[in-house]
Amino acid sequence: MRLTWLLLLVEAWAQLPAADLPMPPMASEAIIGPTLKDSKNSWPKKRQVLPKGAPNILLIMNDDVGFGASDTFGGPIHTPSMSRVATKGVTYNRFHNTAICSPTRASLMTGRNSHAVGTGQITEAAAGFPGYTGLIPKSAATVARVLKDYGYDTAAFGKWHNTPVNHLFKTGPFDQYPTGLGFSYFYGFLAAETSQYEPRLFENTNPIEPPVWKDRPYHLTEDLADRAVKFIKDNRALTPDRPFFIYFAPGGTHGPHHIFKEWADKYAGKFDMGWEKLRNLTYERQKTMGWIPQSAELTKIDPTMEKWEDIPEPQRAFQLRLMEVYAGYLEHTDTQHGKILDELERQGLFNNTLIIYIMGDNGASAEGVHGTIDEMLLENSLPSTAGQQIEVLDKEFGGLSALGGPQVDNMYHASWAWALDTPFKSTKLVAAHFGGTRTPLAICWPKVIKPDPRPRSQFHHVADIAPTIYEAIGIEAPGHVDGVAQQKLDGISMVYTFNNATAEEKKAAQYFEVMGSRGIYKDGWFASVFGPRIPWKDTDEAALKKWDPDTDVWELYDLTKDYTQAHDLSKEMPEKLEKMKQIFLLEASENKVLPVGAGLYTVFYHPEEAPKSHLTDFELYQGMTRIAESNAPSFKSGVSSVSTVDLDVPAEASGVLYCVGGTGGGFSLYLDGGYLYAEYMSTLLYRYIARSAAPLTPGRRKIEVRLSYDLSVPSMAPPADLRLLVDSQEVGSVRVEKSVRFSFDLAETFDVGTDLGSPVSLNYAKRAPFSYPATIHAVHIKYTNHTRRSVVI
Repeated sequence: MRLTWLLLLVEAWAQLPAADLPMPPMASEAIIGPTLKDSKNSWPKKRQVLPKGAPNILLIMNDDVGFGASDTFGGPIHTPSMSRVATKGVTYNRFHNTAICSPTRASLMTGRNSHAVGTGQITEAAAGFPGYTGLIPKSAATVARVLKDYGYDTAAFGKWHNTPVNHLFKTGPFDQYPTGLGFSYFYGFLAAETSQYEPRLFENTNPIEPPVWKDRPYHLTEDLADRAVKFIKDNRALTPDRPFFIYFAPGGTHGPHHIFKEWADKYAGKFDMGWEKLRNLTYERQKTMGWIPQSAELTKIDPTMEKWEDIPEPQRAFQLRLMEVYAGYLEHTDTQHGKILDELERQGLFNNTLIIYIMGDNGASAEGVHGTIDEMLLENSLPSTAGQQIEVLDKEFGGLSALGGPQVDNMYHASWAWALDTPFKSTKLVAAHFGGTRTPLAICWPKVIKPDPRPRSQFHHVADIAPTIYEAIGIEAPGHVDGVAQQKLDGISMVYTFNNATAEEKKAAQYFEVMGSRGIYKDGWFASVFGPRIPWKDTDEAALKKWDPDTDVWELYDLTKDYTQAHDLSKEMPEKLEKMKQIFLLEASENKVLPVGAGLYTVFYHPEEAPKSHLTDFELYQGMTRIAESNAPSFKSGVSSVSTVDLDVPAEASGVLYCVGGTGGGFSLYLDGGYLYAEYMSTLLYRYIARSAAPLTPGRRKIEVRLSYDLSVPSMAPPADLRLLVDSQEVGSVRVEKSVRFSFDLAETFDVGTDLGSPVSLNYAKRAPFSYPATIHAVHIKYTNHTRRSVVI
């Protein structure tokens, strides 16, 4: 009976297609007798499911890099690793991302459109609409998950940004972490960004602190490259029979722009001509190199953008240094990729490694607006000017020399981003124009792809990468994974272009959408809407309140003749435009894009519904650390609270009692020399500090922090009164005029009794983590009014 059952089971497995792995081991040939002398040992043979000689795969992607940044393709910034891959393989000049971080990464990993896998917005701004939950469904297995079943060693290094923020607990759930989505190993960070000097790291599912290097100063991107090299060495030493898949996405060059002075100094004086002339020079080089068609026109600066001549002379040194820092950061990031390429050469693996290098997950970022020392100003809709930035930089940090260092979170002027998106219009966060979505791509695989300097000009998208990998290694996407039927792939394979530069394009249609900015490609035509937000300007709350997608003005372009979207044909061809609008609506319906504007729901209209802890009463203890801001007690706009700390106070006590956030913004309660402080930092430009009038008397004390928001003020970020009490007696207070509405920091966390990562307060920055030396018996934080202000739509 058992033998019959076993034969039936093996026969059933044999009838399953290879794509529906995992497959069981082959039946054992062992002979089983009553004793060992009557038996014969035989290990089950391993089922061979990969074609012989299947390649290793290295997938590289940078962050926030414009189409015209890299000197490989005519830009001003040296990228030797991209040039190395491009020279040994082929390049693509009509390849696209989604114009924003998390959606690009979800599409890249799954081979599906971003909204179709629940990622129409970054994870921090998820909503309950099906296309915006931030949850990649089990029906959309990642390329790592598929390759793992086929016998690949899989590892991810760097930025992930696809784990829902309300999953970031030390107790899980972990199914949306990299290791829960197909990677055997992960080393990096889960947020949109992190400090390059004090990153909030994870190894697999465990939060860890960065290593201390004795021979050189620490930098995250270097650490990531070292770890990737080690992974290759371990694979070759211990499992050389298994190919590997490495996803290397370091987070460079997303803000904050953190890089050592010597890298920025390489570019001293190289941008003195300003952004318009830089753009002209880049455009001419692109045409001379044949990277863009000779017919391509250079698009004009948007009327709402600042011109270089508008920048006052005293502020130009600031704007130039910000750009020099970014350039050094990009060259440094690209150089780290070279360490991995070097290791492939040393191991003799380069010839049979499929290397896919995507220059950016979206276009260059305009989120620095006027040029900034704290990028969270825009995210929190806080007003600022370049003059304010320079004043604080000079007063608190010693001037321009601090840019690129750990104390500030600098980003360049938005018009530099426009220059780095040459020759296209717009920037990151605009799905309507290729400045937001088009990125250089290089692919090499010496064993298969013949080097060819002619750029491939077929229209393609990040969703096409996973299908390309599947065809390249000779497998099919599975119909089922872990018993779950799989969604169709939305991407198509690009293998047909590998050795045929002029192959007929196979991608018929592709939609784009980010927070109401949207576009549709179909058979050489592109129709689009700019959307309600201008990324390079401070948030216009009045315009967002009035926005109606039904009244949006559409644009129309014939891309067969107009490479750069220079000529809007919408008024000349209204019937064609109407057809394109209908195609967009169909694609949007099929891919869960609707309702249009859903990506703005928790960012602007209803921040009170953003992903967060359901608790309104927190009992915390000394030593609790690395609690994600979204899951921790909130001190953001509209969330009034009372915090009570029961503790022992030694004489002249110093140390953090609790804190959330980091260098760019945060809230910290601490003692220093016996004095009690509560600091509310709404970015580096707006610091509010309450301090006790006298040192606390030693002994066991009860501290209260009362934060009360004034909701009578008509603002998305209302002011608040912050009061300090010790043993029921008020000892200090301050008025918080400008509060934080979205997030203090995108990576930093809540800690009790210490301040890990980048320090919240300048007062103790040089003494971080500034741990409290005595006993904290209890920390109790309770909301007294947790209705965050919303905008009715």
